[in-house]
Amino acid sequence: MNDSRQAVVGILGGGQLARMLAIAAAPLGANSLVVDSAADACAGQVAPLVRADWNDYAALDDFARRVDVVTFDFENVPAETAQWLAERVAVFPNPRALAVAQDRLAEKTLFRECGLHTPEFMAVDDRAGLDRALATVGAPAILKTRRLGYDGKGQFRLKSMVDADAAWAALGAQAAKHGLILEAFVPFQRELSVLAVRGRDGDFRTWPLTRNWHVDGVLSMSLAPAPDIIALQPRATALARTLAERLDYVGVFALELFVNDGELLGNEMAPRVHNSGHWTIEGAHTSQFENHVRAVLGLPLGDTGVGGQSAMLNWIGELPDPAPVLRGVDAHWHDYGKSARAGRKVGHATVCAPDSAQLAQRLEMIGRELGREAQVAPTLEALRG
Repeated sequence: MNDSRQAVVGILGGGQLARMLAIAAAPLGANSLVVDSAADACAGQVAPLVRADWNDYAALDDFARRVDVVTFDFENVPAETAQWLAERVAVFPNPRALAVAQDRLAEKTLFRECGLHTPEFMAVDDRAGLDRALATVGAPAILKTRRLGYDGKGQFRLKSMVDADAAWAALGAQAAKHGLILEAFVPFQRELSVLAVRGRDGDFRTWPLTRNWHVDGVLSMSLAPAPDIIALQPRATALARTLAERLDYVGVFALELFVNDGELLGNEMAPRVHNSGHWTIEGAHTSQFENHVRAVLGLPLGDTGVGGQSAMLNWIGELPDPAPVLRGVDAHWHDYGKSARAGRKVGHATVCAPDSAQLAQRLEMIGRELGREAQVAPTLEALRG
C-alpha cells in the first residue's frame, strides 16, 4: 500500500500497545480497528473495538473485510488465527514469525542458526526429561513453558538439582499441553534490548540500544541510549538484521539480550512493539509505534535517531501521582486507561534530556518527589558512571 489515506489497520489485541499504535496511526491518515475478547480493552477508548474470541471466525471474517492490513499487539494471538487471516488480508508480521516467537525452543534454535549465542537449553517433555536436561544443562537453571509465558510468568528457577520435584510440581502440567524448556541460568551483567523495524521493501533500521532493569520479571526502567553499551550497537544491529531477513519480517520487533563478559546472549524476541521502546515516543525522531504503522502500510520508514537521552519508568499495579512528572522538564506522562490491579502495566513516564548529567538531575528530582528513589537508583548509577 503506497498511500495511507483511508487505510484501516486491524489490530489483534486491545491492550496498551494497540492503544498507542492507534494513536500513532491517526496522524498518518490511517484508521484503526481493534479485536479483543474483553469488552473493556483499553485500546477501545481510542479506536473502534470488535469483541471476539480468536476462534470466532465469523467475526474475524467480517473484521478482515473491514481492514487493509492486520497486525497484533501481543504475541499470544494463536498463529493459526493469524494464518487464517493471512489467507484473506495482508498480515504483518507474517504468521511464521509469530509462530517462532511463540515457542521458546524454536526461538532459541533460530537464534543459534543466525549466529546469536544463547544460554544452554534443552526441551523437556516429561519428568524423566527434566532429569536428563538437568544432567546436560546443569544448575542453576530456569524451567520455562515453551509457550504463553511472559513478564516472568510460567517460569521456575532451580538453584540446584534438588529443586527438580518442586519445579515439576509447578510447571509439569504444562508439559503435555505446551512443552517445557530448561535454560541455563546466566549471571549476566546487563539486560539490553535492540528495537528494530523492517519495511515491506526490506528497508531496515534500529533505534539506539536500550538498557533495561526488571523487578520480579517485569520491566521497571529503561535507558536509551545507555552510555555504557554503545560499543555493542553494531553487533546487536547485525544480529537483529539477520533475524529480520531470515523471517522476512515486516514491522517493529524487540530482541532482548543479556551481556555476559562482553558477549551478547539471546533471551527472547518480541514480534511487536515493545515495552522497552516506549521512550521512543518522545525520545526518538520517529517512535516505534509510528514506524510499525508505516512498515505494515508499506510507507517509507522514519528516522530512528535521537537528539539526547531518555529514561522510561514503568508503572505497575497502580499509577503514582502524576504531578511530579507533569511539572518536570521534558517529562511525559502516559495513562493507559486501565483499572488498578496487582502486576498490571497501567502506565509509564518518560524523561528526556540533552545529556546524561541533565537526565540524571531530572530523573533524581522526579524519583524523589514520587518516593521512587529505589526504582530510579540503578539508572542514575548507569548515567553517572
